[in-house]
Amino acid sequence: MIEIKNLVKSFADLTAVNDLSLTVPQGEFFCILGPNAAGKTTTIKIITGLMKPTRGSVIVGGFNIVEEPIRARELMAYVPDFPFLYDKLTPLEFFEFIGRMFHMEEERIETQGRELIDRFGLVPYLKKPIESLSHGTRQRVAIVSGLLHDPKVFVIDEPMVGLDPHHARIVKDVFRERCRDGMTVFLSTHQLGVAEEMADRVGIINHGRLVAVGTIDELSKKSGVGGALESSFLELTSQLHENREPCS
Repeated sequence: MIEIKNLVKSFADLTAVNDLSLTVPQGEFFCILGPNAAGKTTTIKIITGLMKPTRGSVIVGGFNIVEEPIRARELMAYVPDFPFLYDKLTPLEFFEFIGRMFHMEEERIETQGRELIDRFGLVPYLKKPIESLSHGTRQRVAIVSGLLHDPKVFVIDEPMVGLDPHHARIVKDVFRERCRDGMTVFLSTHQLGVAEEMADRVGIINHGRLVAVGTIDELSKKSGVGGALESSFLELTSQLHENREPCS
């Protein structure tokens, strides 16, 4: 569903993403991990069409994100770590706006919206201005708006930021259910516990390079230290940590 081939992104003399290749099949829950300034956000911005690569390609659902951006984006949802929402709208108005942007019929917006609104506990906030909502509630609004049009690919950066344990559990459950139904999740996080609990596979990026990819067990074997994901992550990233220039 996502095919990244020899991806490079350079800014002057800084290479933020360095020859990254990766395939994420349909229905997989994939987590990308890395230290600060490892190149995760740059990779995500290229996948979602917010930034053009210097070299290489990204194919989403068969469409090149540079050559056919509209077709690729129609298949996707993207929620950054600090999502932009129209603060003067209410959640209800925002959901209707998103639905129309994806050419959804009014009945479908209402039916799917009602199910998601109930599931994410947003009923008390539907008619309040988004600017008045807490960060965690805004995060739920953003995730619901992303799920509304049944995306084939959901790209999300730090999904649990601001969420209490109850709503974090709901997000995990909904994503796992959607993956079973064929949605691909590409998630970036610093919370290793989220990756360990949810991911089918994990990719570790450091200094713009994909240094390891696999299941938790495969990463444990590759690192040579065994144990939990934290141990593997620290070992694999420390191997390239010293004397390297940071990436954005």
